[in-house]
Amino acid sequence: MFSEYILQLPEERQQAMLTIIQTLQINLPEGFSPQFQYNMPSFVVPLSTYPSGYHCNPKEPLPFISIASQKNFIALYHMGLYSSPDLLEWFVKEYPKHSKYALDIGKSCIRFKKMHDIPYNLLSELFTKMTPAEWIENYQKQLKK
Repeated sequence: MFSEYILQLPEERQQAMLTIIQTLQINLPEGFSPQFQYNMPSFVVPLSTYPSGYHCNPKEPLPFISIASQKNFIALYHMGLYSSPDLLEWFVKEYPKHSKYALDIGKSCIRFKKMHDIPYNLLSELFTKMTPAEWIENYQKQLKK
C-alpha cells in the first residue's frame, strides 16, 4: 500500500521506512487500519470502529501512528506516547538498552537520524502495547482535559 511513497524517498531511507512499516503491520494489535493521512503512511482507528472520528475533522479516522521522511530524519508519530505517561516512561527507560544514540523525542514524535541504528526490536514491542480500544479511551480522556 505504501510502496509508491517509499520509492520516492532517498535511497538511504527506503529500507528503514519499509522495515518500520512492516514492523507496524506485524505488531500492531488488530483493529488499526493502514492508510495515508496528512500525506504520510499512517495507522488509524477507522470510522467504522470510532464513528466520532478525529476531533479536528470528525470526517477523518482517529490517527494513531504516522511515519514521515523529514529533511534530516525519519519521524515516527505515536499518539499513544503522548496520551499515556506510563507508556512514555517505559519507552524512555527502554530506549538506551537498544540504541547507542540518545533518544530524540517530542510530545509524540520520535526522530531517527541514524538509519543504521533504528531499534526495530524496541519498536516491535512498543507497537504491541496499545489496542484500538485503549487508544480510544486515552484519546477521550485527553479531550476532556
